Amino acid sequence: MSFLFNPQDAEFWILIAIVAFFAVLWRAKVPGMAAKALDDAAAKVQAQLDEAKRLREEAQALLAQIQTRRAETERAAAELLRNAEADAERLRVEAAAKLEEDVRRRAQMAERKIALAEAQAASEVKAAAADLAAQAAEAVFAARIAGATSDPLIDASLSKLATRFS
Repeated sequence: MSFLFNPQDAEFWILIAIVAFFAVLWRAKVPGMAAKALDDAAAKVQAQLDEAKRLREEAQALLAQIQTRRAETERAAAELLRNAEADAERLRVEAAAKLEEDVRRRAQMAERKIALAEAQAASEVKAAAADLAAQAAEAVFAARIAGATSDPLIDASLSKLATRFS
């Protein structure tokens, strides 16, 4: 350690230069400025951390709000889907009932038309049979009248009628 106290050694002068350098730095208040710069940097970092914390809290609140809205939207969509399915089922049942009623009404109408046609055909057949019977009776009576001047059956019937009314 003798070289630190010997002005002939270079290490002595290096030691003096370092001490002088630190004295100048201390006199120029470099440690205070360094501390102030470090404090400023720490304050800036702290402000950024506080801002980041505030932004994180806002993001979490926004996320919770979005999740709530999403859940509400999903519930509303599920309810709309249920309502649509219920409406579709109700409409299907109504359409089936209406179709069944239409089929029943058309069947009744067809049955009425068939019954009317049957009655009309029966009426026409009866009318044709009556016409045919009348023509046959007319032909029979015409043949009897032409063949005989008096019919014993008619004479007997007329005499019976006369006795009944008297």
